[in-house]
Amino acid sequence: MLKGFRDFIMRGNVLDLAVAVVIGGAFAKVVDVVVTNLINPLVAVALGGTSKVAGSFCLGTKASGVCPANLTMNYAAIITALIVFVITAAVVYFAIVMPMNKVRELLDSRKKDETAELAAEISAEVALLTEIRDALRTRS
Repeated sequence: MLKGFRDFIMRGNVLDLAVAVVIGGAFAKVVDVVVTNLINPLVAVALGGTSKVAGSFCLGTKASGVCPANLTMNYAAIITALIVFVITAAVVYFAIVMPMNKVRELLDSRKKDETAELAAEISAEVALLTEIRDALRTRS
């Protein structure tokens, strides 16, 4: 039972996943800092102010004119989340997916070249064996 678990843990996919989780956690902290200190202020200014209520509106008001917290729609947070998603997706694509695709293409082209060379060698051997067979048939 423990041997099976050890084999499962030592598989490459599990180790790759562990590395991805650690790097993802560190990247999440970086994204949080960038959003808090750069994107949130820019979105607030773009939506009409620097106050905390910029980019939100109230769905209903009390008689006192104050909006209850549960009826406030903060569309600036939605816009910020979409911007963060696009930035994160772009970083993942350009930093991880594109280089991996290029490496995969290089490996595939090398495999194709090796396969073509092997096929050429095999066909040369088959041709030689065919000649030997034909020569033995003509002798008999």
